[in-house]
Amino acid sequence: MAETKTRLKNSLIDKVVMDESLQLNETTESAWIDVIQKMDKVYADLVHYQVELEQKNAELEEAQQFIRSVLESMREVLIVCDTGGRILQVNQALEDLSGRLERELLNFPFNELFGLESQPLVEQFSEKLGNDDVVDCEVNLLTQGGGFMPLAMNCSSRYDIKGKLLGMVLIGRPVGELRRAYEALNKAHIDLKQTQEHLVHSEKMASLGRLVAGVAHELNNPISVVFGNMHALKRYGERINNYIADVNKHLDPDLHKELREKYRIDKIESDMGPLIEGTMEGAERISNIVLDLRRYSGIQKEQPEPFELKHVVMTATEWVIKASREKPEVRYELLDSCVIRGRQGQVHQILINLIQNAIDVMERQAEKLITIGCDRDDKDVRIRIHDSGPGVAEGDMNKLFDPFYTTKEVGKGTGLGLYISYGLARDMGGDLSAENSADGGAIFTLTLPLKVEADG
Repeated sequence: MAETKTRLKNSLIDKVVMDESLQLNETTESAWIDVIQKMDKVYADLVHYQVELEQKNAELEEAQQFIRSVLESMREVLIVCDTGGRILQVNQALEDLSGRLERELLNFPFNELFGLESQPLVEQFSEKLGNDDVVDCEVNLLTQGGGFMPLAMNCSSRYDIKGKLLGMVLIGRPVGELRRAYEALNKAHIDLKQTQEHLVHSEKMASLGRLVAGVAHELNNPISVVFGNMHALKRYGERINNYIADVNKHLDPDLHKELREKYRIDKIESDMGPLIEGTMEGAERISNIVLDLRRYSGIQKEQPEPFELKHVVMTATEWVIKASREKPEVRYELLDSCVIRGRQGQVHQILINLIQNAIDVMERQAEKLITIGCDRDDKDVRIRIHDSGPGVAEGDMNKLFDPFYTTKEVGKGTGLGLYISYGLARDMGGDLSAENSADGGAIFTLTLPLKVEADG
């Protein structure tokens, strides 16, 4: 009992001030002690609840501050409304765009923030209030100074914890930012796609180069044999003719005439020379083709050498015309002589591509005419190939030299000819351009330096 009294004196009972000491008997004293103990427990609970309440208030303030900082840092416009369309809350982004503070916008009808042309769209927000669907549209937000800002806005319904509809939440983002983001993404996608196409194309061209180099090497061996045998056959033919002439001197004239007619010696002698010369000329042409194939293969980089440009232009034209089903008229307006120092094989390949394209675009034309002209100055030479086709469409002009771009029907073009030709021209320090002629048709101009520097 004495310990209990002492404990009470150190707790709530110490806070009780009395003017006079109480006269307690044993029964009343016990009752007072019980009351004081209960009061002490209630006081301790109040202190504990007070501490918890202060902690909850601190957490609530921290949460509110966090939400406020998030709302203020949002670049998107945020508008919170009740079911009647009255504004309950906005963020800093809306204040900046509209030029009005949040306190000025509270209880303000949200639809008055938007232009007249956007009102039909804004009315959909209230009409679809309570639906789970998100409404998306583009509206014009009125800004300070009487202007407007296009926003890509969506609207969703807002509910409390019990599922009761409280209003709606509008979130809008300036369309300019979306467009810039989309354009940046689209450009990155196009760049990635082009890079992928370049890699695929490079691998295809490398494989084709290895194949062409291998074929050229295999053809070169039998061509050498043909050359050697034809030269030997030419010498043997001359000796046989001399032998026959000597034998004829010792034969009876009638027998000699009879044997020559029987074995048709006169025809053999007249045909022997042209046959040998024709075969050697054909073998020489094949040898030149093999040499060009080796140049085109790209396995061994062709070094610049002096060559007659007129000869290359004429040869490339003849190659394409002979292999083409259509035989257009070709007019030459070339320089009498123009020797340049460059990569003959690459120039030959560019010209073949340009002339072939000219023939292809004139497929449905009644008049098929190709005019090939050439002029030069102190530094460059220009070769112009003018066709009588329909010309290049305005929308296609900027895409002509893109890889895999073609205006031909499916299966008739790969879209690589002009792309490769443009790359070869640039590699030699020149250029390749296209334009429509005032007289009709298209003009492709190949510009080459008079002197191409060697690699390395």
